[in-house]
Amino acid sequence: MSITVITGANRGIGLALAAALKQRGHTVVATCRESSPELEALGVEVVTGVDVATDQGIAALRAAVGDRAVDLLVNNAGILIWDEPLGKLDADGIRRQFEVNALAPLRVTEALRGALRRGSKVALITSRMGSIGDNSSGGGYGYRMSKAALNMAGKSLAVDLAPDGVAVAILHPGMVKTRMVQGHGQIEPEVAAAGLLARIDELTLETTGGFWHQNGERLPW
Repeated sequence: MSITVITGANRGIGLALAAALKQRGHTVVATCRESSPELEALGVEVVTGVDVATDQGIAALRAAVGDRAVDLLVNNAGILIWDEPLGKLDADGIRRQFEVNALAPLRVTEALRGALRRGSKVALITSRMGSIGDNSSGGGYGYRMSKAALNMAGKSLAVDLAPDGVAVAILHPGMVKTRMVQGHGQIEPEVAAAGLLARIDELTLETTGGFWHQNGERLPW
């Protein structure tokens, strides 16, 4: 049996993706540190205790997948620390964002590599805040740097997984109304999820490693 694995699926974009994929008939393995009533109500396979920034969390995720093949892996879990002005940098907060936003998706993908088959896809939920070419407002050091690192990891994964027939998408969901941004978004999670899935549907080995907005716009590195 093939499955779709989503990290950070208990709320926001991850929850919306789990709902949309369940509606499509996918077998969804929704992982998170702690579940939510909304996630439990979907009727998907929920795996709690998965902190993707820890060895134990990644081991729990790998054990939950077992010997099943993974059609789609969505590395969605992430954190944002808002207050990072120059002069008041929080080095520990920046390190934490690197651990969760950049290193964890790479480690999760490596851990599940054996479950990926020819035709499988990996999606990295990043941010245009990780774009160097798009940065005209400064600040956000930890989040910007961690997402830029994730983008580089995604590009390398695309190169390394291509011989296995696995394609990788690096995706910006838009400014989404989630708890991460304290609700100050422009679109609902369901709209973002629909756009993200459209980009994943379009993904091929010919377009692997691209950096896209969920609306289809190609983003600058």
